[in-house]
Amino acid sequence: MRILLTIAYDGTRYSGWQKQKSPEVLTVEGEVEKALRTLFRNPELECIGASRTDRGVHALGQRAVIDVETTMPPEKIPLAIRPFLPEDIVVTAAREVPGDFHPRYDCVKKTYEYHIYQSPYKNPKERLYSTFVYSPLDLEKMNEGAKAFVGTHDFAAFCAAGSSVSTTVRTIFDCHVEQEGPHIRILVTGDGFLYNMVRILAGTLIAVGQGKIPAEKVAEIIAGKDRRQAGQTAEPQGLTLREIYYDLP
Repeated sequence: MRILLTIAYDGTRYSGWQKQKSPEVLTVEGEVEKALRTLFRNPELECIGASRTDRGVHALGQRAVIDVETTMPPEKIPLAIRPFLPEDIVVTAAREVPGDFHPRYDCVKKTYEYHIYQSPYKNPKERLYSTFVYSPLDLEKMNEGAKAFVGTHDFAAFCAAGSSVSTTVRTIFDCHVEQEGPHIRILVTGDGFLYNMVRILAGTLIAVGQGKIPAEKVAEIIAGKDRRQAGQTAEPQGLTLREIYYDLP
């Protein structure tokens, strides 16, 4: 049967989700696959992930599928695999899906969160899960700038060099900024994202909040399709893949 897994992880120790050619490079996918092979006693078992998160990026709702012959009910897998996984990776759910289901191609939308810790002083407990900004940020201006991302646009200005995609057009369904004390979160949901797109988006909105980029200029930056006009690429540790959505019964 084909089984869809939901996976949460702290990406601090890992060189991203995707397996590398060298087995010495620690990746989340590599650790998950190793645990699955042990659980199902199948050294050839492979998993197919939905999103290739970068080094240091975290996830609460990463998805991956496996094809496996087993009598174990899928809902039992999260508990059964737990002893074989490191403490910073957890399978939180498992369910059977159709045999032709693909976690990337059947994705309807994804939600990412970018976490900013805004304070005059750094908080050591936040250093692995947020980016630190010491100056106050104008949340109203950031939300004004965030509205420009909503819709279908060519996001070439928000794509890092080295991407090999056929098109840089993406649709953003929602983008907004919220704050609770020193914690500021940028939440963005779209049908897909380019390489480093969310981190560049976050860097741009931070610059808007600091007054370095006018909120009304964000739409011009998108239309201009020039990466040099957008903000810096925000640090990876502030980024979390929150959820991946599918049209499944």
